[in-house]
Amino acid sequence: MDGTGEFERWRRIAAETAPADRAAAEAGVRLAYRAAGLAGPERIVWAGSPRAAVAAVMELEGAGRSVRREVRTLPWAAERERLHRRLGPAGWTAHWARTGARLWETTRSLVERIRSGVVEELAASPEEEAAVRLVLLDAVLGQHDAPWLSAFGAGDGGDGAGDGDGAGPLDGLAAVARAAGWWWPYERVAVVAERPRELHRDEAGRLDRGDGPALLFPDGFALHAWKGMPVPADFLAGLATLTPERIRREENAELRRVMLEHYGYDRYLAESGARPVHRDSTGVLWRIDLEGDEPVLTVEVVNSTPEPDGTYRTYWLRVPPTTRTAREGVAWTFGLHPDAYEPLVQT
Repeated sequence: MDGTGEFERWRRIAAETAPADRAAAEAGVRLAYRAAGLAGPERIVWAGSPRAAVAAVMELEGAGRSVRREVRTLPWAAERERLHRRLGPAGWTAHWARTGARLWETTRSLVERIRSGVVEELAASPEEEAAVRLVLLDAVLGQHDAPWLSAFGAGDGGDGAGDGDGAGPLDGLAAVARAAGWWWPYERVAVVAERPRELHRDEAGRLDRGDGPALLFPDGFALHAWKGMPVPADFLAGLATLTPERIRREENAELRRVMLEHYGYDRYLAESGARPVHRDSTGVLWRIDLEGDEPVLTVEVVNSTPEPDGTYRTYWLRVPPTTRTAREGVAWTFGLHPDAYEPLVQT
């Protein structure tokens, strides 16, 4: 098994935004308990988001201790060790590269953003933050465990490396992941969260939306982001009415950079009366001085290949503030020294 099919299947699962299949998820929860040698939970509580799930867990009475170690940690480690023995170090590395590694960065960053959002909304003091983070440690990540589940070939009776015997120790975990979001296993109660209702990402897989929440759960828990950077909800609402003056007044340097990207460097430069600081055959270097922040330098370059309508597209390349020439800036975007940047054909 080359892992390609597993990757594609789990890539779709990780990004799923349909309502949870509650019956399938609850069956998966009980299967995971049985696989761990535990009696199933006496009841299963549903929540509209990880935030609501954490709040529910903190109010539970008589739930018993967390059984995450038995349900996830131990079988997870056993499967990984088995695959390591079977495939060898080089084989495991290659297998991971074809499967879980392709989902790892984007999924991990999403998980961290959700955790941060939950802490921000539920914790008003250091003591509350510590309590919320402890509950988050008890979570099984459901659909966001996709990188590992894809590598293990979980849920199909296989092991990610072929010739499964029709039953797998992670099948319960995989069933929940296919049907729902994060969940919390305790001795007598399991709490399961719905999947997000909306997920918006850029081409790099980062949370990204300029006209609403980038991640939205059915109960209203939402995360707002611009190209991966967390932003306040009301900040996005103001992007449509930006002016150069408003951009200059923004005290938060990171938000000001977001404003510049949204407004457009070319438009800001034109309306601010900016002047180029250097020009050569590669393009034009522009400098934007910002009070209380390092200057923003961009190189204006024109694509040498015409568009279908015969026009030539202009690009703006953000470069380090220490850049002195346009050539140096363009070379930096290719990871080259200016003297080594001598393109034969520009595209």
